[in-house]
Amino acid sequence: MRLPGVKFFKHYLHLPLVILGLLELAAFLSAPLLATVAFWPADDWRNQMPWAWPAIVYGVLHLAAMTATGLYHRRQRARFLGVLIRILVALGGGGAAVGLASYMLPTVSVPRSVLLGAAVIAFFLVAGLRLMFEKLVDEEIFKRHVLVLGIGKRAMSVAQLRRRSDQRGFRVHGFLPVTGDRPLVPEDKIIAIEGSMLAYARKHEIDEIIVAMDDRRVAFPVRDLLECRLAGVEVIDLIDFLERETGRVRLDVLNPSWMIFAQGFTRNSTTVLLERAFDVVASLALLSVTWPLMLLAVIAIKLEDGPRAPVLYKQTRVGLDGKHFEVMKFRSMRTDAEKFGAVWATAHDPRITKVGNFCRKTRIDELPQILNVLRGDMAFVGPRPERPQFVEKLEQTIPYYTERHCVKPGITGWAQLCYPYGASEHDSAEKLQYDLYYVKNHNLLFDLMILLQTVEVVLWGKGR
Repeated sequence: MRLPGVKFFKHYLHLPLVILGLLELAAFLSAPLLATVAFWPADDWRNQMPWAWPAIVYGVLHLAAMTATGLYHRRQRARFLGVLIRILVALGGGGAAVGLASYMLPTVSVPRSVLLGAAVIAFFLVAGLRLMFEKLVDEEIFKRHVLVLGIGKRAMSVAQLRRRSDQRGFRVHGFLPVTGDRPLVPEDKIIAIEGSMLAYARKHEIDEIIVAMDDRRVAFPVRDLLECRLAGVEVIDLIDFLERETGRVRLDVLNPSWMIFAQGFTRNSTTVLLERAFDVVASLALLSVTWPLMLLAVIAIKLEDGPRAPVLYKQTRVGLDGKHFEVMKFRSMRTDAEKFGAVWATAHDPRITKVGNFCRKTRIDELPQILNVLRGDMAFVGPRPERPQFVEKLEQTIPYYTERHCVKPGITGWAQLCYPYGASEHDSAEKLQYDLYYVKNHNLLFDLMILLQTVEVVLWGKGR
């Protein structure tokens, strides 16, 4: 029986990436120990050995740095050279974090003389693991064999999964025809079975059956599916399957009853309180670190546009429960950017100033939103807030768009990590699928993971 992944605080983690992460954690834990043995004389190394807690701090901080450079993102598309560069950046960031931790907590410090050797050893260990991972990740040992019940429109949503990252967790054995479905999937993928569904599943080592019938009211095979479920073959609804494998809630197969009965989509006072406390602490911490950048941004804007030019740009956005608030950013466009009314911003918008272009690429223009977080209008993590003019139109054309306002909007979010820059109704519909996934599954640990991976967006200038 092949596992679909590891569900960690409501968020599915891809099994090969979990295994890779554990192996790389072991590599990071052992690197400072190996460095001490390798680079110190035999009589001295025992005194220099960073035992237990120092090694754990070293390993955890470097694993966090690897996450921050996007090396555990399912949609990581960098070639091996790009992966090596990201590993080097992660080692630099992890080393700096270990140095800071050593300064603040001497009891968990790693000797400076060990850090360089540990970095060299860790690089070769992790690079070797990554090379092995690239060779093995698509092997059948990691893939669940799935059988799709249905051959119509809903079943096509499985057949149309083309991205390598979306297909890493499974292999489609075939599609079972059912009464009422008009054939839309490739004909060579349609199979006919003799005997029971369970016997066929056992014969072909099927791990999971995806229920993707267009109309369940017609000849729904209750007995067959129950037999399979009781015999250990997993039975999963199409929406849940696509959510697990793609990290989004597909609008084309979504229905209101699923949103009502599915786990998630919850808000309780304890969660709200914890998230608010996290936002306040994180905002104050980030403000204490980034105020020099904010001061430089103010000076640069004044130098480019004149001493009387406004520094901040305030704009009405839609927040929690549809309430309006004023979002604050460093102004990145000309002062007359919207003299003809509100329009979508684009990736290479001619209205953007030179300073504004730099601020946008480095995300410095977003820093004033820390004040929005402190005021409670926004959270650090959540769907990006849109303008009322656009929201009013999108709610009429995109189903379930209103549901993204069930949580506070954020400075960064799941959609920003998973979907490239876009500014159109189509892009809004695509991003909504990731926003709904976040609304359904959000929690504090998921937020921390998104914040870590946002570092990759800033360093490599991805998305917007």
